[in-house]
Amino acid sequence: MAMDGRGLVEHEEGKSRGIANDFGLSEAVLGFCVAIVLGSVAVALFANLSHHPLHPSNFGSDVSSLIGLWIGLIGATLFASRSRARRLGEGFSFARFRADYGIEIHLWPDALVGIVAGVASQYVLVPILEALLIPFVPHLFHRLSGPAVHLTSGAHGPGLWVLGFLVCIGSPCVEELFFRGLLLRSLAGRFAHLSKTGGAILSVGLTAVCFGLAHFEALQLIGLVGFGVVLGSLAWRTGRLGPGIVAHAAFNAVTFVALVGPIH
Repeated sequence: MAMDGRGLVEHEEGKSRGIANDFGLSEAVLGFCVAIVLGSVAVALFANLSHHPLHPSNFGSDVSSLIGLWIGLIGATLFASRSRARRLGEGFSFARFRADYGIEIHLWPDALVGIVAGVASQYVLVPILEALLIPFVPHLFHRLSGPAVHLTSGAHGPGLWVLGFLVCIGSPCVEELFFRGLLLRSLAGRFAHLSKTGGAILSVGLTAVCFGLAHFEALQLIGLVGFGVVLGSLAWRTGRLGPGIVAHAAFNAVTFVALVGPIH
C-alpha cells in the first residue's frame, strides 16, 4: 500500500507508541457508553423474550449476554470510526478502518508469541495474582471457576462447537478490536505528550483495568487486569492486534478445553 510522506511520519510515530491512529479519547469514551447501552438493550431484549433473569452479573455468563456485549463493543468501534470520518470530512473505508485499529495477523511470529503468552498467562500469571485473594475469600478457586462452568454447562453436541467458536474465536477478535484497537490507541494519543514509558504505562494500565471491569466478575478482576496488561503490551510493542488476538484465543481455549473435556 502506498503511503505519502505525512502518512509515513505518522506511521513511524505511531509504531514508537504502539499505535497508528488519531482517535480522540472523547470518541473512545463515548463509544464505550454506546457499547454499554447497546449491550444492555441486547441482554434486556433476550431476557424479555426468554424470561431469562436479568442482572448485571449475567453479562458474559451465557451466549445471549456474550453476544449482547459484542453488539455493544462492535457498535463502539463503528461509532468512533464514523465520528472520526465526519470530523475529518472523510468517507468510511474498510482499509482505513483496518489501519486505524491495527487489524493485522502474521502467521510468524504472532502464532508462537500469542500461544506462549496466552498459555503462560492462564497457567502462571493469573494463578499467582488470584492466589493473593486466598486469605480473604473462602473456597476461592471453586468460586473462580463458577462463571466459566455456568457458561459451558448447558452446551451439548453442535451447541458445544458453536459455543467453543464464540468463546475461543469470537470473543478474542471482538474484545481485542475494542480494548486494544480503540481504547488503547485513544489513550495513547491522549498521553502522547508524556515520555514513551509513562505513556505506555498509563495507556496499557488503564485499558487493562477497563478490560477487567467490563467482564463484571469481581473475583476474576485481578487476574483479568493482569492478562489485560499482557495483551496491551503485545499491542503496544507490535502496533498490531494479531499477537493479542492469538494470545486471547489461547487463553480462552485452555479454560474451555479443561471444562468441556470431562463432559466427553
